[in-house]
Amino acid sequence: MKRVEEWKQALETGQLDGRLAELYLDAHQLPEQKKRYLSLLNTFQEQFGEELGAGEDAVRVEFFSAPGRSEIAGNHTDHQRGEVLAASVNLDVLAVAAPTGDNRIRIVSQGYETMSLEVGDDTRREEEAGTSFALVRGMLAALRQRGYLGQGFAACLTSNVPNGSGLSSSAAFEVLIGHIVSGLFYQGRMDPVLIAKAAQVAENEYFGKPCGLMDQTACSVGGMIHIDFAKKEDPSVRKLPVQLSSYGYSLCIVDTKGSHADLTEDYAAVPAEMKAVAAVFGKEVLREVTEEEYFSKLPELRKRLGDRPVLRAIHFFAENRRVEEAAAALEQGDFDAFLHLIQESGNSSFRFLQNVYTNRDVQNQSVSVALAVSEALLNQNKKTGEGIGHGVCRVHGGGFAGTIQAFVEDSFVEEYRRGIDAVFGDGACHVLKVRADGGTVCFPERRKGE
Repeated sequence: MKRVEEWKQALETGQLDGRLAELYLDAHQLPEQKKRYLSLLNTFQEQFGEELGAGEDAVRVEFFSAPGRSEIAGNHTDHQRGEVLAASVNLDVLAVAAPTGDNRIRIVSQGYETMSLEVGDDTRREEEAGTSFALVRGMLAALRQRGYLGQGFAACLTSNVPNGSGLSSSAAFEVLIGHIVSGLFYQGRMDPVLIAKAAQVAENEYFGKPCGLMDQTACSVGGMIHIDFAKKEDPSVRKLPVQLSSYGYSLCIVDTKGSHADLTEDYAAVPAEMKAVAAVFGKEVLREVTEEEYFSKLPELRKRLGDRPVLRAIHFFAENRRVEEAAAALEQGDFDAFLHLIQESGNSSFRFLQNVYTNRDVQNQSVSVALAVSEALLNQNKKTGEGIGHGVCRVHGGGFAGTIQAFVEDSFVEEYRRGIDAVFGDGACHVLKVRADGGTVCFPERRKGE
């Protein structure tokens, strides 16, 4: 930890450039990232400088970061205890924080109301549901239940993870709070999966959103990870040794500018219909049903439930296999096989899961249009039956509106960006990298012998 002025000097003289390059994976971003960090330090001084001292008496502060995440494969399987591939990206929620020695937590977050909470006040407040207050209070309560008795701190936050982008800005925020507590008071030794589980509690019980654990785990653990949710309380998390840049590819997320309004019914129907299929077998979720059992009752299922639940269950079983195959392909260095499996996953989401547009409003299909435009761009000069062109694309996240994902050859990224932005507007295409770090202290101190 350093004083604010020491951090400023280190940033301005380039002492931290190497670590910033590790976090953001793009040399062109370094000047802008330095501005973010310096701006955050200035905000901290403005908000807390008089209270926390100045000069030689100033409190020492630390930087913390939690990335956004992208779901790679396993679309709509986590709520059925399925398997998922997910990755952290080089957009993040960033904080500068310091312990205050009192019993209060104060958070200044750009664009939001200043928060002030008392450590130890776990009371859920109905009026806070759906707010950042609920997420912070829930995180502190869940960590305390796990034996981590955080103390008071002051923090200033900023984020470049776009809201509504499908990159899990709320999960990144929750995870950041956990890693601040870990870094300030527990030498950064908290298990990142434990922090993710606490974040899920905060979102489910305090914020009021019945999310799964995938988003929080991907943001907290970092890198490309394979998550198996077969054990409800203890999911298996495996980090895969892969970096897209080594294969010459970037991850592009396209904001189609479609509205998520009035889609609650569509999102809720997916797990509900899958669970209805499981219930026919006397099970809670599809992971408890074998594929052989499922197909043996296919005629009965169609008669009792109709065809869409049947098709969505077919997606679930095939998607679990694809996740395992995609993870194996990455571990074996077979990136072409991985890309083909991602394309198959996207096709299954469109055909069987049916979450690319709502059939209650068929004239608004921005995700479908983005997929069609992307295929036309990426498959330029591709000969029938040969390769995959310049990349692959698929629906991203929950679907029905919002974003698509594309893996694009680095040499073709700018052409792809221009083509996408021409249809959906400037800035619609976000070009990202997969970063190795999940929630983290930005500049960990090196101990002797490391």
